[in-house]
Amino acid sequence: MLGAVALWIIIMIVLPQLFMLDFSFRNNWQQIDPSKMGGPEDVYTLVNYHFLAFGSPNNPDPFNVVDVSVFFRTILAAVFVTLFDLALCYPIAYYLAQAAKGAKARLLVLALIIPFWVNELLRAFAFRILFGDEGTINAALMGLGLIEQPIDFVRENVALYAGLGYAYILLMIFPIYNVVESLDKNQIEAARDLGASWWKIHRRVVIPFAKPGITSGCTMVFMLSAGALAAPQILGGPSSLWFTQIIYQWFNTGSNWPRGSAYAIVLMLTCVLFVLIVMKIFKVKIGEIGR
Repeated sequence: MLGAVALWIIIMIVLPQLFMLDFSFRNNWQQIDPSKMGGPEDVYTLVNYHFLAFGSPNNPDPFNVVDVSVFFRTILAAVFVTLFDLALCYPIAYYLAQAAKGAKARLLVLALIIPFWVNELLRAFAFRILFGDEGTINAALMGLGLIEQPIDFVRENVALYAGLGYAYILLMIFPIYNVVESLDKNQIEAARDLGASWWKIHRRVVIPFAKPGITSGCTMVFMLSAGALAAPQILGGPSSLWFTQIIYQWFNTGSNWPRGSAYAIVLMLTCVLFVLIVMKIFKVKIGEIGR
């Protein structure tokens, strides 16, 4: 089993990433005569990384303002989605692990899982309908008299953040649930008997115990949010360009695989580095997440 998993990881993950890394240091192969590929003109170069940071040689700005700003906006948006999911999913995970029992717990788990039987693209289009100018949310708000004109939730990126947050809630709930479920209830009862408030019980007992699950959930939600493509394409407004959309454009519209590879490598390394820094700050190790 370990051999099969290792083979899968090497073929499906490691080798494609190595090929992409190699592409990122190449010139655009469409600009090279096919007969010269592999020759002295087909050399390794940092031109694609230089373009990401500084743009073309004719760029009047000192930096590639558009791509760099989209990159940092994507990272910040992924952090926001992660924090939003954590705030939403922690109480649900705690309730499932410590309060819900029997049929109620099974019903809640089914209610969480069944909507994800629907394809991700269909869920994104459903959110587009929900948050549209003539969608259910605007209709309800206008019916209650809370607003007079429809709110453009798509342009304000509300639909995008809601769609991304919903897309990955299971990846946040179940790691936290798995850890909190193993917490001895006697510790909570002891803290309550000593007069600790519910906030202090969670801050001093539950959250420190659940740190590996919280870190695991936050890592998966952050990485997938930063690398999302379908939801930003469908739910994003005119000014909500995602960095993955730029990568997609270089690979497909621009037909410049080396430059798209460089952008993808930068995004991947930044996300990994960010996660490692957060783990260092909160003193969580890889082994604890694995458990």
